[in-house]
Amino acid sequence: MTETLTFDHVVVGAGTAGALMANRLTADPTRRLLLLEAGGPDNHPWIHIPVGYLYCIGNPKTDWLYQTEPDAGLNGRTLRYPRGKALGGCSSINGMIYMRGQSADYDHWAELLGDESWNWRNVLPYFKAHENYHGGASALHGASGEWRVEKQRLRWEILDAFADAAEQAGIPRTSDFNVGTNEGVGYFEVNQKAGWRWNTAKAFLRPTCVARKNFTLWTRAQVSRLLFETRADGRTACAGVEVVVAGTRRIVKATRGVLLCAGSIGSPQLLQLSGVGPAALLRKHGIDVVRDMPGVGANLQDHLQIRTVYSVNGGRTLNALASTMRGKLSIGLEYLLRRSGPMSMAPSQLGAFTRTSDAYRFPNIEFHVQPLSLDAFGEPLHTYPAITASVCNLRPGSRGTVRIKSRDFLQAPAIAPNYLSTDEDRKVAADSLRVVRRIMTQPALNRYQPSELKPGVQYQTDDDLARLAGDIATTIFHPVGTTKMGLPDDPMAVVDARLRVIGIDNLHVVDAGVMPTITSGNTCSPTLMIAEKAAQWILGDGQGASSRTEPVAESTAA
Repeated sequence: MTETLTFDHVVVGAGTAGALMANRLTADPTRRLLLLEAGGPDNHPWIHIPVGYLYCIGNPKTDWLYQTEPDAGLNGRTLRYPRGKALGGCSSINGMIYMRGQSADYDHWAELLGDESWNWRNVLPYFKAHENYHGGASALHGASGEWRVEKQRLRWEILDAFADAAEQAGIPRTSDFNVGTNEGVGYFEVNQKAGWRWNTAKAFLRPTCVARKNFTLWTRAQVSRLLFETRADGRTACAGVEVVVAGTRRIVKATRGVLLCAGSIGSPQLLQLSGVGPAALLRKHGIDVVRDMPGVGANLQDHLQIRTVYSVNGGRTLNALASTMRGKLSIGLEYLLRRSGPMSMAPSQLGAFTRTSDAYRFPNIEFHVQPLSLDAFGEPLHTYPAITASVCNLRPGSRGTVRIKSRDFLQAPAIAPNYLSTDEDRKVAADSLRVVRRIMTQPALNRYQPSELKPGVQYQTDDDLARLAGDIATTIFHPVGTTKMGLPDDPMAVVDARLRVIGIDNLHVVDAGVMPTITSGNTCSPTLMIAEKAAQWILGDGQGASSRTEPVAESTAA
């Protein structure tokens, strides 16, 4: 007989959003909550050392190892598509960059949804509620929350020179990318604590949640499907989940609702497997249709970064430093003694936001600049001294899909980002490479004699540069939009403005998939803001009908 357990809430996914949701909901001792994580504990040592992302991405213990479908915009290439497979989810393997995006992103959401609770003024308190900012509390930052934000613990002369060159090219300096406009050049702030990665498992689950008697956590527990029931009034409701734990199938009922926090890939996959999605797709795989929702798995958006590589002379780079045993020993010793140096590095240290043309009112491209070069994350560093200036289109028009390949919940879905599929995206790609070239030819970099290796100075036309972008670009790991928020009359909307799945009671989606359009920057912290809002709505009345524009209370330190 299959064992059946009952909780008030079941949260599917202990990643970025799920960990915060579990923390907030179990603060009410009357709510019994089960948190399900398909991966394992976050006890792999490389998770916690910042540079360990190099060894977590592509590692089956910490990464789901997804691959995209062959992509026409990438000239037929497929990409590795990392997603975190441990407590903390992607916050355990990501770049640790703290980035909210631009105020215009959220004002646009509010306009699309006809709901002012999503504008910048009204989401800012939810960013601050969990923020623990190194500079202390202010009108724009919180300091009493769990989500630690620190300055990086290293600098590179070659990156300082790039920043000087960017300023010479017309990009202003900034010391804070998170004030509502992120235009400028400066070092990124990171989610670290004293030189260690600070993931959401540390921030929101330990020690707070695990000490609560109303909190239960299962790891290596993969949900195979959602369970639905028809109520007396004829409405469909989510009654719970079917989950496989250590090879044993269990039924878990949720009296107050299921919260899908499985991410922009996992949440639409699970909805489709459970009969919620495009009817034709579901019938193709022999799945009974619970609700025909064509938007489930549609609207996929991502930041495609074009990795330009320049060789340099006379500059200290990680390529050279890590090429000798002496250099490697010095790197390890510095981290052991001071928790600083290259082992404390985020994947990108220096950032810049600017416009490819005056036609854009707000910055439309972002740089991630690194004192190193390699073919792809997980590959060896190049043997010659070089830097990488990656640039991405912040608001791409291209839209892709996530679709199940079978009714087997263990089979990865087909991920088709459909990169560079619009004329504007191809134009921005070409123009962004020209911005890189303009920066690299400024006097501040002259002494390093930078020489363009990728894509190569021989490529000049829009068509050439867009085609070469397809050859060298890769994901920056920001998939969003696959269960987007929308108005009830939007046929592609999956959840409403309070993150309730349209037409199904007791079911919310709370992750980056609900974003109607992608934010202008890294997506981890916007996802936490979304979860913070969702938790307050659910705690407010159990149905997400609250119209609060301020958090109920400031978070307390972990």
